[in-house]
Amino acid sequence: MKFLDLCKVYIRSGAGGGGCVSFRREKFIEYGGPDGGDGGNGGTVWAEAVDGLNTLIDFRYQQHFFARNGQPGMGRQRTGKDGEDIVLRVPVGTEILDEDQETVIADLTEVGQKIQLARGGNGGFGNLHFKSATNQAPRRANPGQDGVERTLWLRLKLIADVGLLGLPNAGKSTFLAATSNARPKIADYPFTTLHPNLGVVGIDNTEFVVADIPGLIEGASEGRGLGDLFLGHVERCAVLLHLVDGTSETVAEDYRTIIGELEAYGGDLADKPRVTVLNKVDALDDDEQALARAALEKASGGAVMLMSGVAKLGVPEVLRHLRGQIDDDRLRQRPAQEEAPWQP
Repeated sequence: MKFLDLCKVYIRSGAGGGGCVSFRREKFIEYGGPDGGDGGNGGTVWAEAVDGLNTLIDFRYQQHFFARNGQPGMGRQRTGKDGEDIVLRVPVGTEILDEDQETVIADLTEVGQKIQLARGGNGGFGNLHFKSATNQAPRRANPGQDGVERTLWLRLKLIADVGLLGLPNAGKSTFLAATSNARPKIADYPFTTLHPNLGVVGIDNTEFVVADIPGLIEGASEGRGLGDLFLGHVERCAVLLHLVDGTSETVAEDYRTIIGELEAYGGDLADKPRVTVLNKVDALDDDEQALARAALEKASGGAVMLMSGVAKLGVPEVLRHLRGQIDDDRLRQRPAQEEAPWQP
């Protein structure tokens, strides 16, 4: 399934049906009176967060969603049928933006959340509604209310507990593949990852979700490389895991490049808790590890952990450190494994 995290949709609620002007025409009833029914209400357009979706690819092939109009009223006091509603089924974590792509209409972060996007028009009153003691034969009815037409943007921000950051080829996809069942593309050239990947990582009978996003380069906030739009997928994370390539000759500059892009992106992303890790230490000797670690600690102003995703050196320690940074309500307990019955 192709990953899509931004799309444009056009919606329109249904118009209400018009009221009916009608009078009773029955044999032996001299004063029948009005009996025109009201029109039905138009259909409403909703958006609902559902489980089992992690992309907006369905909206690539259908962008227009028009609810049905209400039926007009009829004689013999019959009310028109209401138009059917339309529900846009979106993944959890979808933001609904106005046409300007800045005004947030709704942010669906839990399964089952539902928001009304365009309300259907009310049906018009029939002439039976205007009957009174002084107006016993009204000959007027109201037309139905028009529907609402809107242009909206849907933007998906993945729900994850840990977000991976780093330059291209820093080892993010390798880390995700080594710690989870996810199988992201891994190669020895930049920008191997072209769309975010999610993986469930387990440590000490607890599980949490890790999001891998494409690598950032200097000037990503200005559109270089793949840009920084993918940073939206780590906005909801509890902690960020910043991987720095230990084999690079400019470890400190690589670190400052990522921090600069986080600050340029804005919001509170740069202020989120971060765990800095020097990756690919299996390719360094002891002296090179010490020099690279000292340079990175000086640049970050904090502690730096050592790890190798390929050799799985230091991976459990990093996972336990991340687990301690994540809120308890985000962690998921692994189900207890039942022992298999004895068999001869």
